Amino acid sequence: MDRRQALCGLTAMTALALAACASPTSQDMLLRSPRPLPTEPSSTPTPTSTPSPTPTPTPTPTPTLPSAPNLAKVPRPGGALYDLPGDGNLIAWTVDDGTSSEVVGAYARFAATTGTRLTFFPNGRYSSWVDNAALLRPLVDSGQVQLGNHTFSHPDLTSLSDGGIVHELQKNAAVLKNTFGIDPAPYYRPPFGYLNARVQRVASGIGYTAPVMWYGSLSDSSVLTPEQIIDFATKWFLPQHIVIGHANHPGVTQAFYRLSAIIISRGLTPVTLDDVFLK
Repeated sequence: MDRRQALCGLTAMTALALAACASPTSQDMLLRSPRPLPTEPSSTPTPTSTPSPTPTPTPTPTPTLPSAPNLAKVPRPGGALYDLPGDGNLIAWTVDDGTSSEVVGAYARFAATTGTRLTFFPNGRYSSWVDNAALLRPLVDSGQVQLGNHTFSHPDLTSLSDGGIVHELQKNAAVLKNTFGIDPAPYYRPPFGYLNARVQRVASGIGYTAPVMWYGSLSDSSVLTPEQIIDFATKWFLPQHIVIGHANHPGVTQAFYRLSAIIISRGLTPVTLDDVFLK
């Protein structure tokens, strides 16, 4: 090989080496390329088009009930009241006892928030009514909440003497008068629903001419779950019914808004007894 041939061969080999460096194979690219880094969003991205705004979640609305109904009041029928007269869409939600100050307070806040009209039948022996007087008094003054007489200590009136009946009703009336400035007569609810002609005669003699019974119960004088209370309401929250509940156990406080939903879905209007009957 002469010098010229050697130089040509060297030049050719160099060109091939340079070409190989300049044009790596696909496999070389895969092996040599670094792992791509996660792309961090810019603090002020410039979109190529205007994005649709993220919809704001719509909260579930709190059920609201109508305020004082515009009713043509009717004379109160004689004897005990079990339901409301006529073929309307009214419901009287009544609440007894008040052994729990927390439950009485929850009822007051529920009524204030939703506008629900209620009739309470307190026992004055329980401090819950005095404890929550500041919450209840504006509702009582406006007529949204009515107070009836349920006796002071919740005895069976049929087992008492005539004097004992008078004492229980008058002592409870004094508590309601001193606490809320109202006279609960003529409405009273005999504890346990125990009522006879003698009790009615004696009570009428001191102005209590309207014993209030019921046509359906939430059955919550004992401890029930909210679901059980809803089941009873589903059965008894019907037009023209007087329904009895109790301010004794917290289960009902966890069912309040579902109870309102039943009333609204059925087109019922909550009323007090004074909304319906002439005095």
